[in-house]
Amino acid sequence: MTTQLRVLQRSEWDQWYGKLERAFGGVPDSRQERKLFESLTETERSLAAWDGDECVGTAGAFTFQVSVPGGAMVPAAGVTMVSVAATHRRRGILTSMMRRQLDDTRALGEPLAILTASEPAIYGRFGYGTATHQMSVEIDSSRVRIAVPPGAEDVRLRFVTVEEGAAACERVYVRTIGARPGMLARTPGWEGLPLLDPPGEREGASPMQCVLAERDGEVVGYVRFHNKPQWSPAGPEGAVSVRQVDALDPAAYAALWRFLCEIDLTSVVRARNRPVDDPVLHLVSDIRRCNVRLRDSLHVRLVDVGAALEARTYAAPVDVVLDVEDAFCPWNSGRWRLSGDLKGASCERTRDAADLALSVRELGAVYLGGVSLSSLAGAGRVRERREGALAEASVAFGADAVPWLPHGF
Repeated sequence: MTTQLRVLQRSEWDQWYGKLERAFGGVPDSRQERKLFESLTETERSLAAWDGDECVGTAGAFTFQVSVPGGAMVPAAGVTMVSVAATHRRRGILTSMMRRQLDDTRALGEPLAILTASEPAIYGRFGYGTATHQMSVEIDSSRVRIAVPPGAEDVRLRFVTVEEGAAACERVYVRTIGARPGMLARTPGWEGLPLLDPPGEREGASPMQCVLAERDGEVVGYVRFHNKPQWSPAGPEGAVSVRQVDALDPAAYAALWRFLCEIDLTSVVRARNRPVDDPVLHLVSDIRRCNVRLRDSLHVRLVDVGAALEARTYAAPVDVVLDVEDAFCPWNSGRWRLSGDLKGASCERTRDAADLALSVRELGAVYLGGVSLSSLAGAGRVRERREGALAEASVAFGADAVPWLPHGF
């Protein structure tokens, strides 16, 4: 049997999305979630693989901008909804979709492709590197206390409905985007993503609740969360599940975390996706009772090495020749001279001798500043050709704040 790969038609969306649901376990999404993603799907950037009249492969891309070191917002293809039917594995369908996507991304002039991976081992062979991680915490709030800085007592906390607080919460999010690399500028429609609250996914918890943090009448932070009541013979053991928490200053941020850890009848606060350097780690009285864990999050692929490396700034002056290997996108292969500092950068082809040798996958991993070249070199994935070049470049590629993807796509 042969398959045909073509751009998705709007009339085919239901079948296409249904095949995606089957590939991810066969449990249908809620009507709310399905409706949102139907409205967000860019059919002109979505691919379907067909075996006759049966859809056997799916892949899509969203048109995003992602923050990079230095604060610039860089165009990126948000690769998403990738699946291959279990009946059609090992036939090259995934490779053909990845090939077409990256060719199309290059034609659109987007220097980056980004994704979150259901199985992180899949995408390295297509040049994606793990660029950010997310932290989960499970705070034993029956024993842990939150130390708040001066000004926290001036913050007013107020319950509102999720709908009432939506606009104010979105304004806070927009103001925090430039604070870290890896954050997405939400285009119209995406503000609905954090509001999704399908009853079937609450696992016995309450509908989503929202609390605003205000100072002098201005909203300076918010938290959305679920509360799951639970009792044992010893008393209440309720759990708070944090969906999002953002604030514009340390005092408001600490006030929100103190609120979460002091909700009546609860003994644990769980947050699944926080930055690796989240300030909450320094607010808690006992980090050992917070069950901190890490996992991969955003995977980055440089589609245009020169344009991507020029789009960000560098923490220290750097002048280094990179010998880049890129078998899947050979237009990136070869030597590039990167010169840059905190003010900007240039990256051009060169015939000069290489200072460092690495693949495009490693460049994707270090691009946002959360993974060091020295760490990858310690694993044998970056090779130093000129003494001292590794330390120079490793410092330069760093970022002041650890990169973080606040939500998936």
